[in-house]
Amino acid sequence: MRTHTCGELRPEHAGQTVTLCGWADTVRDHGGLIFIDLRDRYGLTQVTFDPRDSQAAWDAAQAARGEYVLRITGVVQPRPPEMVNPKLATGGIEIRGAAIEALNRAQPPPFPLEDEKAKKKSPRICA
Repeated sequence: MRTHTCGELRPEHAGQTVTLCGWADTVRDHGGLIFIDLRDRYGLTQVTFDPRDSQAAWDAAQAARGEYVLRITGVVQPRPPEMVNPKLATGGIEIRGAAIEALNRAQPPPFPLEDEKAKKKSPRICA
């Protein structure tokens, strides 16, 4: 079903075609390019979709929402030096998405989902 987890790809994997499965952590449309941060229990990987590469994949990515379970195939490419995210183990690469499949669509969660680190940084408000 997948070739790698969302936390294991590094710049030395550049040029490899990979398949990842996970939850759409965030979906962002930046005027023609769509970015999906895909997460699983091992980490997070950024995937980009460009309609010039595959209109069908771009259309499917545009329909994706947070917490959708996705299988994405694409090519690993190093991020430009100014775009490297040192806060992520996978911050030196991104996947150039070629295919995307929604394995499960999710309803919007009733509250924002956060990881343990985000919870520790956010003040808890109790009524």
